[in-house]
Amino acid sequence: MFNRLRRKFSKFLLFAVMLATAQVAQAAQDGEQPATPVEVDAVIQEPLHQTVPVIGRLVATRSGVVAARTNGPIASFMVQVGDRVSAGDVMAKLVTDALESRRELWQAEVTQYGAAVSTAKAEMALSQQELDRLEDLEGSSAFSQAKLDDKRQQVAVATSQVAESRAALSVAEANLMLAEINLYNGDVRAPYDGVVSQRHTEVGAFVTPGVSIVTLIDDRTLEIEADVPTERIDGLTPGTDVHFAVQNGATGNAKVRAVIPDENPLTRTRSVRFTALLADDAVLAVNQSVTLNIPSAAPRDVISVHKDAIINDSGGAIVYVAIDGIATKQSVVIGAAVGTRFEVTDGLNVGDLAVVRGNERLRPDQAVTYPGFDTDSGS
Repeated sequence: MFNRLRRKFSKFLLFAVMLATAQVAQAAQDGEQPATPVEVDAVIQEPLHQTVPVIGRLVATRSGVVAARTNGPIASFMVQVGDRVSAGDVMAKLVTDALESRRELWQAEVTQYGAAVSTAKAEMALSQQELDRLEDLEGSSAFSQAKLDDKRQQVAVATSQVAESRAALSVAEANLMLAEINLYNGDVRAPYDGVVSQRHTEVGAFVTPGVSIVTLIDDRTLEIEADVPTERIDGLTPGTDVHFAVQNGATGNAKVRAVIPDENPLTRTRSVRFTALLADDAVLAVNQSVTLNIPSAAPRDVISVHKDAIINDSGGAIVYVAIDGIATKQSVVIGAAVGTRFEVTDGLNVGDLAVVRGNERLRPDQAVTYPGFDTDSGS
């Protein structure tokens, strides 16, 4: 009895399943299958900015040896290695006794030649006065042509003496100026803001013009120099912004200042200089390593699709595109990654609605519904 009931129930269950299957198939044939809810994302056009890391180094735009500008022994140093100085600060003093005496000597020479000019001008005025009197007597019985000619010659000589005295005065004034310059240069001053990195001599050493006194580094106006592979140069035009990170964790932005037109034949790289936008309190050093994120190529506009829309099929990558409520299967060619999206080089157009959720179980030409689509109007 029990077995007979069980067989009847099995037959009934099989009949119900077959009936439901037939109804589903009929509904599919009649186009009455409910649309599958999905999410879509529009295909867009956007700029592609790919970057690659390149190791660079910080370099000083101003650094070098500060040399003596005049002769003399060093009297004292005002700075030590590591001291920070400002432009114009005195870093070392020379013994200036001889320089001061030379300035006083030329000051006396200027006074002497100034007096000589005054004397020559007075003598010329006296000769000119006597010449005028002789010319007034011309035509009278007391007139002498010989005296007139002699006096005219005396006036010419006096005029030359004035010019000679003025020239000597100019020479003395120029020598006085040189003596004052040498005396001024007896103090070795910083030509720019920076840090003293080395002292090359000591107190008591006699120096001449050009002898090294200290080495100075301007660590506030640093640039970044990097050897960039030649194939990456196209993306580095003057003014291009790049991001960088320093080993101590500091980050910042820099701009391309110049691409040096000199290629290293061994490494196939070119030096590029970047102007670094650094914080005033940044603790950085010359030759410190920097990692730059430089463009891998010149920026370009690309058509991109969301990564979740890509389905790997046996024939390649495919995307389901929602068109009037129907999921259309579309083969695509994928290019570079753009954040959470992929470049599409073929197969899609800007504005296409790519299915990004629920696309794994879709069939070609299956009815779909998604936010913004009106199933009643079909739009």
